[in-house]
Amino acid sequence: MPNLELLEEKEETTFFEEDEDQANGLESSRAKRLSELDEIAGIVVAGTDWTTATVLDQLVRGNIQLNPRFQRRDAWNITRKSRFIESIILGFPIPQIVLASNEKERGKFIVLDGKQRLLTILQFYGKSETPNNKFSLKDLEFRPELNGCTHEDLENNLLSAEILDPLDNQTIRTTLIRNWHTDNFLYKIFLRLNVESTPLSPQELRQALHPGEFVNFLDDQSVKSQALRKILKSKNPDFRMRDVELLLRYVAFHYFLSEYRGNLKAFLDMTCEVLNKSWKKRTDDVHYAVSQFEKAVETTIDIFGEKNFSRMWLGTSKVYRRQFNRAILDVMVFYFSDGLIREAAEKNKTAVENAFKELCSSSENGFREAVEGTTKNIRETHIRLSLWGYALLGVLDLEFNLPELVDNRIIFNGLR
Repeated sequence: MPNLELLEEKEETTFFEEDEDQANGLESSRAKRLSELDEIAGIVVAGTDWTTATVLDQLVRGNIQLNPRFQRRDAWNITRKSRFIESIILGFPIPQIVLASNEKERGKFIVLDGKQRLLTILQFYGKSETPNNKFSLKDLEFRPELNGCTHEDLENNLLSAEILDPLDNQTIRTTLIRNWHTDNFLYKIFLRLNVESTPLSPQELRQALHPGEFVNFLDDQSVKSQALRKILKSKNPDFRMRDVELLLRYVAFHYFLSEYRGNLKAFLDMTCEVLNKSWKKRTDDVHYAVSQFEKAVETTIDIFGEKNFSRMWLGTSKVYRRQFNRAILDVMVFYFSDGLIREAAEKNKTAVENAFKELCSSSENGFREAVEGTTKNIRETHIRLSLWGYALLGVLDLEFNLPELVDNRIIFNGLR
């Protein structure tokens, strides 16, 4: 019988990793670095040894902000969850939890590291509204006699005090960061904490720092999106929140391309802030735009095939690169979200695919570098959008506007 978990992991979409320098502001000027050092000097980092019971209480009261939207993005299987609970019972050392004070809500904390551990505690104690709530312990190494037991089972067994007391009273090292002033500072800590573990999308932190109705909509829509399920080859929400970020990238370039200044993180943050504030006025329009994203992805798949869409064509090898490329998806949905362009492309599938292959095969036009190098600066963003637009104009019997580059700024007032 094949291991379904291993098969699912094998099928997971591999992303081409873009150069992150532009996104995370690592090319700081000396003055900026000095300012950041001043901020670091002003923060307060304190360690505390909360017990499991205290951590659970903080979670239940909502002081540690592990909201239901995150809880459905469950990355650990039951075996991993069970062995984490076993480690607490046995008093084994476990990684620390890192929290930052929420400067907007006194007494509440944003999780920088440890969400899956916190979610596991919440689920085992039966305080989460998720499919894995009240899970039964499984595949324990040192206490196999507890396999099959839930927390409720242990509570109802008078002989289980030797298990529950150590579980409730075990200390979990927790680091609290206070007196921070900029989102960018927390992003850098977040990325530094995760550099040696499973890479997490900064989108997870973005949603904690910029909550609002638009961000909630984006999260909900990413769960419903059939297009994103096909991109990620998964039936479940992505625990790294790459699905939300892909959709956010589309919305940001769709509405605010002319506001892009080469820092993708700041651009996506700004999109969340603006649309959160104007959500009531723009709800219908954003809903429509996102519905066009679904159709744009379907058209892209229809033309290139589900295996190859949004991947680089390697002309010398006459194959598509295996990794999924976010920058290529950006340009595809930018144009195919327009109904007329989409309709014309679907009538000329072979010509459109050949135009893309020719664009990728050229060593002189700069397209390859614009989707696989430092992809986030203004020049490369303009190059890939404009070159793919020109390629489409060349094979479609249709006229539409292209982004222009003026004084290192992208000028764009819509396709029509």
